[in-house]
Amino acid sequence: MSQQKLLRERIVEKFNDMPRQLQQAARHVLEHPDDVALLSMREVARQAGVQPATMTRLAKFLGLTGYEEIKASHTEAMRVQAEGFAHQQQRVTEDPSGSGAAMLQDLATQIARLAEPASLAQIEAAAERLAKASRIFVLGLRSTHLVAWHFRYVMSLLDERVHHLDGPAGTIGDGLMRAGPGDVLLAVSINPYARQTAELVRIARNKGLKVVAITDSEVSPLAGLANDLVVCPAQQGATFFHTLVPALAVSELLCGLLANRDPAATLAALEKTDRHLSQLETYIRKLPSRGSI
Repeated sequence: MSQQKLLRERIVEKFNDMPRQLQQAARHVLEHPDDVALLSMREVARQAGVQPATMTRLAKFLGLTGYEEIKASHTEAMRVQAEGFAHQQQRVTEDPSGSGAAMLQDLATQIARLAEPASLAQIEAAAERLAKASRIFVLGLRSTHLVAWHFRYVMSLLDERVHHLDGPAGTIGDGLMRAGPGDVLLAVSINPYARQTAELVRIARNKGLKVVAITDSEVSPLAGLANDLVVCPAQQGATFFHTLVPALAVSELLCGLLANRDPAATLAALEKTDRHLSQLETYIRKLPSRGSI
């Protein structure tokens, strides 16, 4: 196992024992490995929102002699990658314009990370867990409501097992009233983490449900509660708000993997869906000629 992987495991293991400032620095190291390899300690600390001395304290907390050991382990990991990969993965740090090109490059980099073997293994394991579920409950609050709703919408076209936890008037938890062993909760949460999401995940675990979590860090509040964890990047990059594009990509990939498990059943379900939507005249079948409404 590489020194970088050993270091990541040590950070995850000791994360809950760290003071808050060290947790903030450690989270940045986990989520921005390329920056740790490429940038100075002062710049990494600035991006993490901590003092440079905090990075040194983090290294000492982890039993290292200094921050240079953290940087060296990440630099060595980058050397074993193809030359072009390092350039693709390097975040845009010198372009303050926030141009569309910079934003798209940042998104492309984050999506590319999902194609790495470790990420694909996480997604495939999550799909296997969901495929075996009696029922699938989907949870995502605030911005991640979009990801949860998207998964439920796509899966509703071919599967009756999926239920979105989206109750009005404060009844969101009521959807788990009759859930139990054999069911799976798919929960989505990205920093800043919604407190109610973690609370409902704990309730689901206590009721015997297995949990698949889509989140942005190995040390997110859902990491220790999940049976299967899918970690996807959600860095702000060139915009002020965390991106949901990688999480949406994971949602779409999970839907595709589940659909492909039984092609015949999927085709039959979608044909039934098409007939129903056709009866409702849901979609425009014939586009109007130009200039007419």
